[in-house]
Amino acid sequence: MARVCSRCIMSDENDRFIQFEEDGTCNYCTDALSKINTTVYFPNEEGKKRLDQMIRMVKEENKNKPYDCIMGISGGLDSSYLAYLGYKWGLRILAVHIDDGFDTEISKENIKKLCSAANIELRTITPDAEQYYALTKAYMKAGVPNLAVPQDNILFAFLYDTVQKEGMKYFMAGGNFALECILQKDHVFNPMDTVNIMDIHKKFGTKGVDKLKFTSSYRKYMNLKLGKVVTLYPLNLIDYNRERAFAELKEFCGFEYYGRKHLENILTAFVQLYWFPKKFGVDKRRSHLSSMIVSGQMTRDEALKEFAEPIYDTKMMDDYIKLLKEKLCITDDEFEEIMRAAPHEHEEYKTDKASVVIRKFVH
Repeated sequence: MARVCSRCIMSDENDRFIQFEEDGTCNYCTDALSKINTTVYFPNEEGKKRLDQMIRMVKEENKNKPYDCIMGISGGLDSSYLAYLGYKWGLRILAVHIDDGFDTEISKENIKKLCSAANIELRTITPDAEQYYALTKAYMKAGVPNLAVPQDNILFAFLYDTVQKEGMKYFMAGGNFALECILQKDHVFNPMDTVNIMDIHKKFGTKGVDKLKFTSSYRKYMNLKLGKVVTLYPLNLIDYNRERAFAELKEFCGFEYYGRKHLENILTAFVQLYWFPKKFGVDKRRSHLSSMIVSGQMTRDEALKEFAEPIYDTKMMDDYIKLLKEKLCITDDEFEEIMRAAPHEHEEYKTDKASVVIRKFVH
């Protein structure tokens, strides 16, 4: 029987990296709690001071440029709330978004309403549909955990190109401690590993990838080392509260609630709610709810109650899978065969060995 942490709700079910203390608490929440007001998360006056310094620095360094910073916008809460705050701080924001054909209607409207209300310039990349869908299908046939690697990699390639073209260096990211301080370490992989991408494509792809633009761990590392791209995490310097953020966005631009974390995109919703649980026995809600316990936005009992609810709405998921099959050209029988097949880790395919070392410096 799986063991569950006595403080958060992380479990040792299909997780090789979790460890428990004698009192039943796990290494995930212990490590996360040690970072509050010390190294990462400052939801206090210290955070306000650091944030003020950050905003002044960004504005001063870019006063003679058309933009102060670049942000990625997905239509989800984190990136949208950061863009809203950036507007309130008086930042001139250039936003980038990847339209991979899987945006939900709610997220499309959220992006449109937010950028209009905040007067944010939005640049959207639309990957070549035929090649992108074929590569995503190749990932499903490879049986690896992160089906969204092509999506993530293409977005960052576009972001890095835009930063270079516009002469900017500050990328403000929506990544944050409050809602993401606990992330299961098992079944994850670096989306910047282009060697892995190409090997999976070589083994399972049916179309070319010459129309898709990728980036690499090495490029990310060199951007960081040379100071070409500086990633900032402003949400770690405020008391970032999920419910309050939704309320503020709704009042500001009519932002609509789209469901749980990462459900603003049909592909990522499928990965989170269907692919991971059925292929790897992993329920990502444990990480999301445990993060909210650590940041004080939810009690453990409240988290357990929410976790006990069905992981997805059956009708919604049936519709998502139907759309996924249509776009990826997967038959019903082929889909069932993919789901029955044994799961595989990314490391079972070729990897960029240097990226293992590079990741230590990048993250």
